[in-house]
Amino acid sequence: MKIYSDIPARRARQTLGDAWLVLWSLLWVWAALRLHDLVLNLATPGQAVADGATRLAGSIADAGEAVASVPLVGDTLGSPFDSMASAALSIADAGQAEVDAVGKLATFLAIALAVVAIASFAVFWVPIRLAFVRRATAAQRFVDANEDLDLFALRAMARQPLHVLARISDDPAGAWRRQDRRVVHALATLELKEEGLRPPPLAERPV
Repeated sequence: MKIYSDIPARRARQTLGDAWLVLWSLLWVWAALRLHDLVLNLATPGQAVADGATRLAGSIADAGEAVASVPLVGDTLGSPFDSMASAALSIADAGQAEVDAVGKLATFLAIALAVVAIASFAVFWVPIRLAFVRRATAAQRFVDANEDLDLFALRAMARQPLHVLARISDDPAGAWRRQDRRVVHALATLELKEEGLRPPPLAERPV
């Protein structure tokens, strides 16, 4: 798999882009965690209410048990304490429900911030990188033989502007048909550069 270009300038841009994507992602993950902590602070009053009401319910229940131990009238006197303990537990449940709701909100906002922020760059950069990897990997398979360079030379004649072809040869099509190695190599180089690849050196190719 061809991940980075053979062309130094393009490879440098790809490396910087990939590094920036990682740094950008880490930055927004950190920001999302900070947002999560800040939103969770809103749950502090609810947690205090829940804890206080729970302690109050426990104290009332203990007092009710003590009163209930009084002979003859204990059950009658303890009944109001049971009702007050239940009311305090209801308040504690309401406070805990608020804490849970704030926790869910904090998690949702943190995830949403991280996903949206990271995607704002990744949605443009990742498709570019994937497209390069796909094209370069496919092109790399054809760079090993003379016939393969012929293929890229033919593509160059079909796709490159005429003034670019004229810099290589006055008759690039004729040179390609004659298998002029210098012209074929130059044409293939034009096309391969667009795919981020370099052809093998002309001197290393078999005659």
